[in-house]
Amino acid sequence: MPILLPAPLQFESGSGYHPTMAQPWSPRPVITFLTDFGPDAAAAICRGVMLDVARDAQIIDISHSVRKFAVREAAVLLRWALPWMPVGIHLAIVDPGVGTERKPLALRVGRGDILLGPDNGILMPAADRLGGVAEARLLANRELMLPAMSHTFHGRDVFAPMAGHLAAGLPLSSVGPEQNPLSIVQLRLPEPTIEPGALETSVTYVDSFGNLRLAGSRADLVRAIGTVETGRPLTISFLPADGRADINERTVWASTFAEVTPGGVLLYEDSFGGLACAVNQGDMAARLGLASEDRVRIVAAS
Repeated sequence: MPILLPAPLQFESGSGYHPTMAQPWSPRPVITFLTDFGPDAAAAICRGVMLDVARDAQIIDISHSVRKFAVREAAVLLRWALPWMPVGIHLAIVDPGVGTERKPLALRVGRGDILLGPDNGILMPAADRLGGVAEARLLANRELMLPAMSHTFHGRDVFAPMAGHLAAGLPLSSVGPEQNPLSIVQLRLPEPTIEPGALETSVTYVDSFGNLRLAGSRADLVRAIGTVETGRPLTISFLPADGRADINERTVWASTFAEVTPGGVLLYEDSFGGLACAVNQGDMAARLGLASEDRVRIVAAS
């Protein structure tokens, strides 16, 4: 007979799948895993360490292709992904400060999950999305780490075994001393600015198709320029950066990629409820030489 969990907490619209009725679940613990490790063996080694501690764990790889050292981009991905994951242990490692005095943390959030990662802001946007930090702990219990400790691979030696022990049922209090949540490094994600007749925003993430994910929502765009309907002509400007002149692209609002011809530019609402700009069957970022944090201005076109 399946065990039933109570309905999960309800969060803001667009935050993920939240069933209104209790759902059957498997007693096997879930660990999600996000890094900038790439295709080398590092991610597999960490999975091996986690499974050596928690043999029944189910590990879900969110991504290991985050741009190297791009903490902000990793935080965006984690914030998008975790509301769709089962309640569990979530490990995120993009750690340019590995081996320094930065703290390794475990955070229990309002939904009941535990997030692990370095104290560089990577965890906080996702923690806020999942109900906020209810308890913070320093990963300090040496007995829960690997016996030999490197200065450059804390993913293997600190975070992975800790994630395994927590997935296996060890209480959060065992990992180390409690921390003041207000002392945790905050990471501010870009937010749009609404002006009369224009939306000022920026690229938050470039996905694997070269589509540009932008800060803000369709509602923000409507507040800036009025009703947004399929086919409405727009001008999207990518403002000067790194010696590059500004780029102006004429586009339209679309609901699907197929509403513009192949090679055509569209602005649309992405699957997470945010704004995005793309080339149908093309790579917008590569075509224009754009990257995360580039500034964007959207106005109505005549």
